[in-house]
Amino acid sequence: MEIRIGHSPDADDAFMFYGIATGLIPTDPITYRHIVTDIENLNRLALKGQLDVTAASVHACAYLAQKYEILPVGASMGDGYGPILVAQRSFSFSEISRLKVAVPGTLTSAYLALRLAVGPTPFTVMPFDQILPAVAAGTVPLGLLIHEGQLTYEELGLVKVGDLGKWWKEKTGLPLPLGVNLVRRDLFEEVKALVAKHLTESIKMAFQRREESLRYAQGFGRGLNRERTESFVGLYVSDLTLHMGEVGRQAIRAFLLEGARAGLVPYSPVSFWCDER
Repeated sequence: MEIRIGHSPDADDAFMFYGIATGLIPTDPITYRHIVTDIENLNRLALKGQLDVTAASVHACAYLAQKYEILPVGASMGDGYGPILVAQRSFSFSEISRLKVAVPGTLTSAYLALRLAVGPTPFTVMPFDQILPAVAAGTVPLGLLIHEGQLTYEELGLVKVGDLGKWWKEKTGLPLPLGVNLVRRDLFEEVKALVAKHLTESIKMAFQRREESLRYAQGFGRGLNRERTESFVGLYVSDLTLHMGEVGRQAIRAFLLEGARAGLVPYSPVSFWCDER
């Protein structure tokens, strides 16, 4: 059976999927066909139901609950840290609401967190890897960074204006839920269980074979050296990635409920969880 599985071309996803992508994890009777593209494209593909399993933004889950369920494995959460706003100089949150922000997509969790933190603000959508150079060049005054730029922005003379994961932690006491892995609701339960098993085994292998997994992940880090690759992977691949548990579920519920209360996402009474039977 072929499963179309989507994930992003980033060091943290590469680390997680190392075992599956390299064939070190046996996946019979499933063959995975990898669709590798940035998270906003994955969100859009999922909206069309074009992927069987996929990484997706938690924000996008508000629109996907009829088609997909959230797997307990593979989540990326920022516990006291997360997407950051950068600029050429410091701004207050009240100033941010009047300035244009380059964002990596309107379905990203970073964008929803930005709206919850500062309210409506002018924005322009850019591919995530073009945001940092655009801010450095003065094309836009502010940029919302979700990937390795979180570790490299100072090299371009930029400053951190705000950390949305820190803001969320101070507000709720919870990690900021950024990404999850989804599985189609209409797949057989046995297939869903196998997918969860394979992803779990792949992540466990990455932890066990950390050095080789990090070398593999470094190839997806867009210029990150070995030390920074490890730092970035360490931010978003944690015990909550291996299994989100009740803390992860609570964080997702709180984030989407806060978005619904603000009128930014629809409220869904549908159960999100693949393993809730």
